[in-house]
Formats: sequence, structure tokens, C-alpha cells
Amino acid sequence: MIKTTSNILRVHSIESFGTHDGPGIRLVVFLQGCKLKCLYCHNPDTIENSGGMEYEIEELVKMAIRMKPYFRQMGGVTVSGGEPLLQAKELIPFFKRLKEEGIHTNVDTNGRVLNNFTKELLDDYADLVMLDIKHMTEEGYEYLTGRRLKETTFNFAAYREASGKNMWLRYVLIPGITNKPELLHAMGKHFKDYKTIEKIEIQPYHKLGIHKWEALGWEYKLKDARENTPEEIAEAKEILEKYFKEVKIN
Repeated sequence: MIKTTSNILRVHSIESFGTHDGPGIRLVVFLQGCKLKCLYCHNPDTIENSGGMEYEIEELVKMAIRMKPYFRQMGGVTVSGGEPLLQAKELIPFFKRLKEEGIHTNVDTNGRVLNNFTKELLDDYADLVMLDIKHMTEEGYEYLTGRRLKETTFNFAAYREASGKNMWLRYVLIPGITNKPELLHAMGKHFKDYKTIEKIEIQPYHKLGIHKWEALGWEYKLKDARENTPEEIAEAKEILEKYFKEVKIN
């Protein structure tokens, strides 16, 4: 069970000098636990609630303060996972302390958790949200994540949009599964009128996490999926540029 004392976060790992988890150079705190089991997850060891390490919030704040010279104006702290908002209650005092220290805060989330703690965190302390769009159909969402109700993600996006605060989208491009033009157009049309979306990041599919699945004794069901061709990536970018201010290929 995840401890819920107010000064503890359950952490899987910490990355210093992250450059792919928000603007600038970032301290990235990967939290333990996730309700989804995405077929392409490259950190499947973050899924189970058990495991990880307990960190006192002030210890993490001190790490961030030591990195402030590297953050400069753009960088800061990103919480990722797993799904960080499973620990939204504990993230409130963490982000509150970071804001007191003038440090930019970012949440990398799948949008499944939108409770009162999440709303307080988003409204008062999260400078940026990076929202992972899994799929545009219910069937595709369930196939990729093992869960139904894709609408939870879109409800989360609508809540963030209503707040007027910054948001990025993220989308994993998997040949034959998520890279179909009709899905890309559907996503663009759904979000085209959003004012808070600064960019969408396309993450080409890769198999770097297979060995972790094998180490856990889990079957990796996408082992026959191939990586994107340069032409497929370019086509996806061209489609999404019709709808979004910026399309970035990670």
C-alpha cells in the first residue's frame, strides 16, 4: 500500500537533468503506481503500487533547490510515473514548497484521476500539465491500456482548459494502431479550439522497455509491432500541424 502521510511520496526513481519532460532542464521524479497497464509502457516496473522508495517531501525540495542554477528561467520539476496523480494529496505540499522556492512545476499524467486533491493541485500549484492521449476510440483505448472510459482523459483536458492554464499533449505513434490518419484528424478536431494547448509531442513507438516486461515475467504483446518509418512520422506531423500551434517529434 502507498503511504498517505502528508510528508512522504513513494518514488520509483529520480532523473536529474531531464530534457524530454517539460521545458528546459528538469528534475524528474517518477512516482510509483499506475491504474493503467499500457501495452507499450517502457517503465512497467512503475505500475504496481508496491515497491519504490519513500522520500520525504523536504528532501525532494532540497534536491530541486540545488538544481536551480541549471533550471534558469525555463526548467523546473516534473512529476511523472507511473501515474503521479494517484498521490495528488501528497503532491500538494510538495508543489506548494516548490512554488515558494520559485521553481516551475509540471505534471505528466494520463488524466485518469480528477478528484478534489487533483483539482487543488492543478488550480493552485501546477504551472504545466502534460496530458497523455492514448487513443481516440473506446476500443483502442481499452486495447492499449486494459481499462475502459477514455472519456476520463478528455474530461481532464476540459477541466484544464477551463482553468486557462498551460497544457501540452503527448501521443505515442504506433504503426497500425494509433498512426491512422482518421485518428490523428479526430484528435486534432477534438482539441482544435483549445486555447491552453501550447504544443503536442509525438513519441514514435520503440521497444526499449521489452526487457523490463520480461524481467517482471509479463508478456509484451506488442513485440511484433514495428517502429515508424520516417515517412509515417512526417505524415503524422503534417496532419497535426493543421490543428496545433506546435508539433514536436520526441
